[in-house]
Amino acid sequence: MTRWFRLLLVQLLLLAERINVGGQAVLEGVMMRAPRSMAIAVRRPSGEIAVKREEVPPLSERFPIVKLPILRGAVALFSSLVIGLKALNFSANEALAEEEEKEELSSWAMGGTMAVALGFGVLLFFVLPLYLTKLLVPVIGQSNIVFNLVDGIIRVAVFLLYIVSISRMGDIQRVFEYHGAEHKTIFAFEAGEELTAATVQKYSRLHPRCGTSFLLIVMLVSIVIFSLIPKLWPFWMKAGARVVLLPVIAGVSYEFLKWSAKNGQHPLVRLIIAPGLALQRLTTREPDDSQVEVAIRSMVEALEENGGYKDDRLVV
Repeated sequence: MTRWFRLLLVQLLLLAERINVGGQAVLEGVMMRAPRSMAIAVRRPSGEIAVKREEVPPLSERFPIVKLPILRGAVALFSSLVIGLKALNFSANEALAEEEEKEELSSWAMGGTMAVALGFGVLLFFVLPLYLTKLLVPVIGQSNIVFNLVDGIIRVAVFLLYIVSISRMGDIQRVFEYHGAEHKTIFAFEAGEELTAATVQKYSRLHPRCGTSFLLIVMLVSIVIFSLIPKLWPFWMKAGARVVLLPVIAGVSYEFLKWSAKNGQHPLVRLIIAPGLALQRLTTREPDDSQVEVAIRSMVEALEENGGYKDDRLVV
């Protein structure tokens, strides 16, 4: 597995919901996104921080239809993947040592890499569990409820095994440390604190709007939605239907994540989001002050590029 492919799969875990200010960890850095801007800050081998920032107007300004519930979640996920890959491309080149050859990706290469990574993710998390469950039919019987429950359990197990496996890789552990720095910085910003390393370090590295929590929600929502697929369909039709239904699952999961973020203090909501927060203990690490400084720089640059624009509309 190439470095690009492995790192892009990790990006699927690190996507944060883009409401007000969100973020994403990249190689030796952090990308932050405000309502109309984004900024990437990366620590170079020399120690200096490289920054790239740009205005990113919401797609909803040009296409109001993407504000519709469910649809906005699917669009936001795809948009986040595109922006995340661009951020990863920038961070990889800036984080490379001078003697290493840089791997600048063209638009076609980035698109191809994203397509391969998404295809692999679909096969690993949706088609493989279906196939394994199909093999277990002689043991679990013909009940559609039992079939979908076992399928869902296998899907979550594969997801957890994937996270545990990549968390042991050295370069991924560094990304997870920046992931923790990103969350702490967003927490401090949301609390109205002054953004200094000492202040930011006081906050938790576990954030309810994290992409890790989002993907766990996707796994659980898929159990319900896939149960609607007719039991008598052949394997290839069931597998194809799962691919077609992915935007719907992403949209429903997005709406739930948005709702839970706004009602995070309710005891029932806290109970529901607890597994996602627990899972973040695998995808985040406690950052050092130098990593927090990079996250703060990214936040400040994104807000400056945002130009004081404030809007609670979804950023997609």
